[in-house]
Amino acid sequence: MWKEIPVPFYLTVHFFEVLNPQQVLQGAKPVLSQRGPYVYREYRHKTNITFNDNDTVSYLEYRNLFFQPHLSNGTEDEYIVVPNILMMGAAVMMENLPKFFKILLSGALAGLKQKAFMNRTVGEIMWGYEDPLIDAINMIVPGLMPFKGKFGLFIDFNNSNSGLFTVNTGMKNISQVHMVDSWNGLKKVNYWRSSQCNMINGTAGEMWPPFMSPTSLEFYSPDACRSMTLVYEQSGEFKGVPTYRFVAPKTLFANGTDYPPNEGFCPCMQSGIQNVSSCRLNAPMFISHPHFYNADPSLVSAVEGLHPSKEQHGLFLDVHPMTGIPMNCSIKLQLNLYIKEVSHIIQTGKIKPVVLPLLWFAESGSIEGSVLKQFYTNLVLLPSVLDYLQYIFLGLSVPLITAAAVLMAMSKRSTTEKSPRPLGTQSKPLSSETTPLLHDTDTLS
Repeated sequence: MWKEIPVPFYLTVHFFEVLNPQQVLQGAKPVLSQRGPYVYREYRHKTNITFNDNDTVSYLEYRNLFFQPHLSNGTEDEYIVVPNILMMGAAVMMENLPKFFKILLSGALAGLKQKAFMNRTVGEIMWGYEDPLIDAINMIVPGLMPFKGKFGLFIDFNNSNSGLFTVNTGMKNISQVHMVDSWNGLKKVNYWRSSQCNMINGTAGEMWPPFMSPTSLEFYSPDACRSMTLVYEQSGEFKGVPTYRFVAPKTLFANGTDYPPNEGFCPCMQSGIQNVSSCRLNAPMFISHPHFYNADPSLVSAVEGLHPSKEQHGLFLDVHPMTGIPMNCSIKLQLNLYIKEVSHIIQTGKIKPVVLPLLWFAESGSIEGSVLKQFYTNLVLLPSVLDYLQYIFLGLSVPLITAAAVLMAMSKRSTTEKSPRPLGTQSKPLSSETTPLLHDTDTLS
């Protein structure tokens, strides 16, 4: 089960379509419409499994995604108007370069007929599309975008692995099971500005050590380029199995002003969004909760069409505390692009600075079917039966002990009555049948 996870996982993607792209170019507030969901069945399997001498195991975990039309509200062939991510990202990245380079880029963009917003299919945005802009940017500013070929937001997500994980087996210390020893050979990453933010803490996110306490849990997320801490919210049940629910604290994506330990993730903007440009090729990308849930209200009011709510946009993990195995989970993140007017790049128009949501996605899964039945039988039903049996046996023991005591007492009494008479004790009186004989003896005498 650890090697080939039997739990059905799903990747659910919602896009934000820009309904007024021309008005945004003139400085208007973006009006967004949520599209989707577009649902993909996610299969995970581990390969290159190597057990090491120091009680650790290394592996690569691959993800394969398959579109599920019957679960989706739309198809991958649908067109959606979204920001031209490459162009707008490159414009912001070049903002501080000399005027000459920006004019050169603007001319190249005009020659390639690039605009601030593009109308592409869901499949193209997710899995990649050919764009001559990549080669043009690399020619003007070598190394600005160190990749070639197609560009897509999820192009590295499908048929790929999340890096080489080395985790503890728990062979000698069960409290360390699945805790990350290294990722891609690193004990810590170098994306952030503080050693605390660069630390690789917790597990790989698939399971945690058993006998959990209702406090918090940690895991390292390659997608977020950081370790994440979730806090205990409440106890509950999932289909009869007791669970602890862990959720994201409000400080998870807080800025350094509101939560000083997060200063290492800066440069920061408002609380509720995290700058991930340092691990995303320096592109002005931010991650957050969907619909800017738990974020600064100014982020929500800067666009129209967002409606944050805990029920729909809060992430959670329901974990069986005895084993540390997740029973039900939904990890949700939103990708955002910072766009603005950049001087001397005419394609950016008069766009006012805004953190614009691109899409949000959820990776969700829950134990079901035969796996759930086996889990419930072995870890809930049998322990409950044994728990009840101890009280049944305790209840039966009272009359059994009482009966045993009575039998012992009766046995002792019976033994006492049947024991031989001691020497020197007085004899019983002779019966009347022997008296005449005694009289005759006296007479004879």
